[in-house]
Amino acid sequence: MVSNPVHGLPFLPGTSFPDPTKTAFHRSQTLGYRNGYAVTRRPTVGIGGDRLQVNQLSQADLDELAKKAPILTYGQPKQAPPPDFIPAHVAFDKKVLKFDAYFQETVPVSTEEHYRIRQVNIYYYLEDDSMSVIEPVVENSGIPQGKLIKRQRLAKNDQGDHYHWKDLNRGINITIYGKTFRIVDCDQFTQVFLESQGIELNPPEKMALDPYTELRKQPLRKYVTPSDFDQLKQFLTFDKQVLRFYAIWDDTDSMFGECRTYIIHYYLMDDTVEIREVHERNDGRDPFPLLMNRQRMPKVLVENAKVLEWYTAKDFIVGKPLTILGRTFFIYDCDPFTRQFYKEKFGISDLPRIDVSKPEPPPVKQELPPYNGYGQVEDSAQNCFALIPKAPKKDIIKMLVNDRKVLRYLAKLESPIKQDKDRRFVFSYFLATDMISIFEPPVRNSGIIGGKYLGRTKVVKPCSTADNPIYYGPADFFIGAVIEVFGHRFIILDTDEYVLKYMESNAAQYSPEALSSIQSRVRKQEPSAPELGKVLQGTERPMEKTTGRESYCTTRKNKKKAGRQARGREEGRCHYYT
Repeated sequence: MVSNPVHGLPFLPGTSFPDPTKTAFHRSQTLGYRNGYAVTRRPTVGIGGDRLQVNQLSQADLDELAKKAPILTYGQPKQAPPPDFIPAHVAFDKKVLKFDAYFQETVPVSTEEHYRIRQVNIYYYLEDDSMSVIEPVVENSGIPQGKLIKRQRLAKNDQGDHYHWKDLNRGINITIYGKTFRIVDCDQFTQVFLESQGIELNPPEKMALDPYTELRKQPLRKYVTPSDFDQLKQFLTFDKQVLRFYAIWDDTDSMFGECRTYIIHYYLMDDTVEIREVHERNDGRDPFPLLMNRQRMPKVLVENAKVLEWYTAKDFIVGKPLTILGRTFFIYDCDPFTRQFYKEKFGISDLPRIDVSKPEPPPVKQELPPYNGYGQVEDSAQNCFALIPKAPKKDIIKMLVNDRKVLRYLAKLESPIKQDKDRRFVFSYFLATDMISIFEPPVRNSGIIGGKYLGRTKVVKPCSTADNPIYYGPADFFIGAVIEVFGHRFIILDTDEYVLKYMESNAAQYSPEALSSIQSRVRKQEPSAPELGKVLQGTERPMEKTTGRESYCTTRKNKKKAGRQARGREEGRCHYYT
């Protein structure tokens, strides 16, 4: 048999070689059957029938080897840095444990109590392990209370040991300076802290109550003493003596409520009350004299309509409200006899009259509703001023001064449509009414029916609002100006002679831009009428007189014709000649 040439080499990395003489590489069977069930079995030989190496290590050595850190592979382990040191006065700053406790003291010189239970709060300060005992102050106790033991470290025994928070728990007794305190409960923070430190807390107990304190809480016994009041003496003394009060009942908070005035009579002879209404002329109410008949008034009622207390004279004070049978009356004045009675009987000398008159509410500012878009804004506003609307007032002086004064302008339509570029329009501005009319002269074979384009109306500027409209004025019309009329934009091209004269005579009304357009027109030395006249030519016969205002015919024969020409000029159908 050939021996293994690598036998005896150490089993280290780089020195392990396969055995060339080995020919069997099968593995031993580890499964078998017993009583018809598949079971596993431990192999007795290794791969190829080799002998299995027996582990000679003990179980302790195996455990130690399993727990040994792999220092050779990963090196020496790094030690974690030590935690930062935090002193107790920083870690436990403002952290206090609170315990509820009580102690019992003997009362030897009292016939009503033999011992006394005093409830205290024990505070333990974690920052320096000091303690304090504070007794809550009880009203009218007659005992000095408050801080019983100042904050300090308290001795636990004679050996010099001090109390620690581990010594405190619920349901235990602790002795401090000869007094035994019974701890019954603690707050939530104390409970969470002690449980977090592994201390098992006892169940809480009920706080013991002081018997004498509980006795004082019981209601006092009431003793009813028979009255020695003589009603006959009251009748003889106060006969025909009546207190008179003036009061109001303000019921304005309810629907259809109002503030009404009353007179309250208090009869001193039998303590009865009477309430009378104060009627005014034409107040619209039935003349009932009494609101409530003379009777005694209950002040405090209980079940079954039992009266515990009645109204007396001391309940009627000027300046205070008074509720009688569900109605609250406010007394604002009384008569001189009543003032003298209160001064002598009750010592009340100051009963001034109180002014209960309500000031008039401020006038409501009337505001116009939003403009609805129908007609002029001034016409629509008249519906808010009167039930039957009236026409808005006109400026008569302006109409008389500017009567028959018309400013005429030649304009073109600014439109992207090719057919609208050659259209011309005549703007007529009426100075008397500030209205504008637009006329389009008819052009033969143009395919557009000329005539009245816009009737007389006021045109609003596009920058104004419907509630506060701003209308076009004479200052807005000049050569080169853009006029927007209900969504259509027009460019002023020319004016007539009267417009030029009007602008020169009223230069203060126009802007420098408008005046510069006049100056440029004059420099060109072109009369303003020819272009406008060419557009508006309708007849061959010239007018006898051509002006910017009106043309008059002196002959009776042409009177009707002059009237037609005047109406035509108002619409823009006038003739201009050089």
